[in-house]
Amino acid sequence: QVQLVESGGGLVQPGGSLRLSCAASGSIFSIYAMNWYRQAPGKQRELVATITSGGYLTYAASVKGRFTISRDNAKNTVYLQMNSLKPEDTAVYYCNAAWATQDYWGQGTQVTVSS
Repeated sequence: QVQLVESGGGLVQPGGSLRLSCAASGSIFSIYAMNWYRQAPGKQRELVATITSGGYLTYAASVKGRFTISRDNAKNTVYLQMNSLKPEDTAVYYCNAAWATQDYWGQGTQVTVSS
């Protein structure tokens, strides 16, 4: 099993930056694709970034060029570097680990972009 704990959320001004971390434990971290999702108030959960076990990267169009997903398998941690933040980025951000039929979620961390 995989357990995920997100951290690094908070309040930031528009144009600012924030780095989210997701620490994993309980299984072989390196085999999982890792994803960041977000869910804004009144909206459905949306996939914003993916990094596969082989290091392939994909991003939602709304964040491409501003966000960067990365992983450190030695530390069992995945990161989401968020730059040029906009108010519409405000959401609870969730870390997700996926491999075959396995699917695990963190508890979420709040990101608020406001002046």
